[in-house]
Amino acid sequence: MLLIKNANVYSPSPLGKKDILMGNGKILAIQDQILNQDKLFTEWDAKEKIVCPGFIDQHIHIIGAGGKHGFASMTPEIKLSDLIACGSTTVVGLLGTDGASRSIKSLFAKTKSLESEGITAYMFTGYYGLDPVYITESVQEDMIFIEPVLGCKIAITDIRSSYPTDLDLLRILRQVKVGGMLASKKGILHLHLGALKTKMDILFRLVEEHEFPISHISPTHVARTKDLFDHAIAFAKLGGMIDITTGASKYTEPYKAVLYALEQGASMDKMTFSSDGNAGLDKLDDKGNLIGFRRAPIDQNYLQVKALINNSTVKIEEAIKLITSNPAANLGLKNKGAIKLGYDADFCCLDKDFTLCDVIAKGKLMMENSQVIAKGHFE
Repeated sequence: MLLIKNANVYSPSPLGKKDILMGNGKILAIQDQILNQDKLFTEWDAKEKIVCPGFIDQHIHIIGAGGKHGFASMTPEIKLSDLIACGSTTVVGLLGTDGASRSIKSLFAKTKSLESEGITAYMFTGYYGLDPVYITESVQEDMIFIEPVLGCKIAITDIRSSYPTDLDLLRILRQVKVGGMLASKKGILHLHLGALKTKMDILFRLVEEHEFPISHISPTHVARTKDLFDHAIAFAKLGGMIDITTGASKYTEPYKAVLYALEQGASMDKMTFSSDGNAGLDKLDDKGNLIGFRRAPIDQNYLQVKALINNSTVKIEEAIKLITSNPAANLGLKNKGAIKLGYDADFCCLDKDFTLCDVIAKGKLMMENSQVIAKGHFE
């Protein structure tokens, strides 16, 4: 059992100075002061740092991605220490364009591996295309029988997509929703958005014409272009959750996109950040010639929240919703994204300059004084 002393708690709402007791990976008590007279607990002094929920990255390529320039341009698997270093205590892995050389079963194996190494990991079944890439026989069966599966991914408005019709998406949504009902999961269809001029037209039809519940529709890469983002803001005003990519696929700095959306009347509660981390990106010279490959960064969720706080009047408790309570709500995670009794003991600790200093996942100290102390099995 671990006792955090002298924490300046943001839950994400500010709770003030508190002590937090945890055991078996769960939050057991949150009080002004918790005594440890008999030394039953290991104490850790937060030194009045900001202590907020662990960060959630709901779109990250944990087994790698890329490959548009051949096999040599495919990115490798992600390491536990890289995730800890940027405060990601919960991740959702997924496939990208490639549903052939990248296996959904390998994604499941990596998801379970990260769990055994000390963080929380989930996954989406499916990939860009309509052709089946599932562990069982369908999206619905994956939702029911594969515990880490939270929903399905597919691509729209992209030349690499299968150009799904309204009916195609409705049939997948039905499987996601019914499978989720049977497995006590929310169930979402996570939609990669490309840059085609149809933008989000099909998603508006799903909601407005076909009357499908908007809460199960999860568009990502919404700030790829300015026109697309304007469409996404309208979707958020309808009650949908929109996901702004921080590591790639963006027309402006993600924190600036958030500020613009707020100016247009969108609610902070309807926006999330995700990294698209570990995707394959081109490395170009000054003349735009391809000279190599690089991985999309995985640390931009936290850094863009920090930029939002430092460059606007948005309060800390509002900014951190983008990577804590909002993605938890979008994914239907009932024990994540907040510091509450019974919730998972995942925490990120930040100093007065909002620099990430310490990370606790499942009640275990994983990073201390900016040094990662938990490594993966093969690191």
